[in-house]
Amino acid sequence: MTTTIRRLLDLTVEDHTLTVPLVWGDPGDTRTIEIFARVISREGGETLPHLVFLQGGPGHEAPRPFHSSTSPAWLDEALTHYRVVMLDQRGTGLSSPVGDGDLERGSAAVAEYLTHLRADAIVRDCEAMREHLGAELWSVLGQSFGGFTTLAYLSTDANSLADVFITGGLSTVDRHPDEVYALCYDKMRTASERYYRRFPEHRDAMRRLADRADAGEIVLPDGEVVSRSRLRSVGSALGTDDGWQTVWSLLERDPASNAFRHDLMHAMPYSGRNPLYFAFHESSYANGHVTRWSAERTEPDDFRDDVTLFTGEHIRREWTETVPAFQPWREVALALAEHEWPRIYDAPAIGASGATGAAAVYANDVYVPLEFSLETARLLPGVELWITSEHEHNGLRSGPVLSRLIDLAHGRRIR
Repeated sequence: MTTTIRRLLDLTVEDHTLTVPLVWGDPGDTRTIEIFARVISREGGETLPHLVFLQGGPGHEAPRPFHSSTSPAWLDEALTHYRVVMLDQRGTGLSSPVGDGDLERGSAAVAEYLTHLRADAIVRDCEAMREHLGAELWSVLGQSFGGFTTLAYLSTDANSLADVFITGGLSTVDRHPDEVYALCYDKMRTASERYYRRFPEHRDAMRRLADRADAGEIVLPDGEVVSRSRLRSVGSALGTDDGWQTVWSLLERDPASNAFRHDLMHAMPYSGRNPLYFAFHESSYANGHVTRWSAERTEPDDFRDDVTLFTGEHIRREWTETVPAFQPWREVALALAEHEWPRIYDAPAIGASGATGAAAVYANDVYVPLEFSLETARLLPGVELWITSEHEHNGLRSGPVLSRLIDLAHGRRIR
């Protein structure tokens, strides 16, 4: 293990790196990986309790603690109450990151490796880090997939948790991925129609762009010839507070311009920066299931017929053939789609966990549907629920969501 301490303006930052098993619970498998976390405190807060932040994803590293537009908006509030542990989940950031270089080991080996990067293993990593830090208990803040991981935590190690805070991450714990993605199409249909009510002229603009895509006339700076399905995936931005501005800016541009091509490349939710997010995504909803390209199989007829309906976090098998960044990952993605994922959630254990804290459920969430979040919330009577349409899925980053959840957890009235 290694530890370094430095100052970043008014923050004390401790970097911790641990070596842990790749496969927890199997002493016969000697492979190891490194897990990295930063412990952040403000002067006077060195003895506050710990709060571990679990990032969304899967496959995204924790944010970095800079005082800039890239710093998480919630960090200042969190540091008032906690020392914040920014954990890079295994396979991301500085925690043995997964990248294109791993493919040299062969697709089968990489696919097998990725099966050990799920939420249940992240929980074991958290426990190793908690013990390393000498914390008897700590609280957890789980955003999106981080909330899924928090549910896995409550399934096995609830006794290690003080309060739990979940934002847009109350996942279903027993439904099939097909049910989730089908309902997410319904949410995206509603989001699409809401957008076109505000900007009706953009419906024709989207049709024209789809025609250009079908003709192979939209080519990104990285060489990708954009397919219709990739074009429609920019609708994922509609799941964020200000994402409509991203879509609006795209649809008002000249599609032949450099600006359009570059902006489109950055607006699509899956990219070569993080192939793990693409190859591994559907596994996040698999609790004892095989996914078999669930989002593709559950696409409704009207989405097949109407090119103007945007999609969200719906991945497509065809992208392994049409997206240059994903082509090397094709065999890995195909193998994972046929993998029978073990169960990681235990509903009775979650219900018996006695968890306390608070959770934000976004009424219009296009990624983690309200209906299934409410089902899971019933397992957690000690976790106060805040259902809101004030924010979309990224509310933690864009508004005072954490302060409201802390108020709720501590019995203070939301202002």
